Amino acid sequence: MQVLEIIAILSGIISVWFSNKENIWVYPSGLIGTILYVYISIQGDLYGEATVNLFYTIMSIYGWYNWLRKDQASKPIVHITYSNARDWKIQLAFFTTIYFIIYTSLYFIKEYFSPGAIPWADALASAAAFTGMWLMTRKKVESWIWWIITNLASIPLYFIKGYTFTSGYYALLLIMAVFGLSSWRKKAHEASSAQ
Repeated sequence: MQVLEIIAILSGIISVWFSNKENIWVYPSGLIGTILYVYISIQGDLYGEATVNLFYTIMSIYGWYNWLRKDQASKPIVHITYSNARDWKIQLAFFTTIYFIIYTSLYFIKEYFSPGAIPWADALASAAAFTGMWLMTRKKVESWIWWIITNLASIPLYFIKGYTFTSGYYALLLIMAVFGLSSWRKKAHEASSAQ
């Protein structure tokens, strides 16, 4: 398992680095890790995280397409921007809905099939990750806030399950997310000043 975990970790680090740089390679490099983490998460009874990584895989394909779209002048259509009040309401409703669905599902799974599951923490990490990934495909600055929440929840979750490399990986991703947030805030500010 450690070899797969290391490959997934390296893929994820590379993907987050590309994301911070607003580079399209965020998606193909990330697909390797997301597919591996579906398998790793199922093996560790982290079904919410497995679902997240399946969602990442699907959203990576969508994000790859969305980031590549160009207008008639061959300029990218999607730009780094802040969420408005309406966007925030949608994000919070999305997060709450996903959290409730995952928590309820995991509670049932824990009760009958997997006593090692930790429903509230797994649902928190998963719902925040779903929200962050969805916003990343739209190049929203706030995606990084959701990634920070995801990483804060995932560090102890994976450590408790014995995945120390992955726990350390989420600690590194937390640091990278803080830098990503700062970088994207700066880019959004520069773009709005240029208009």
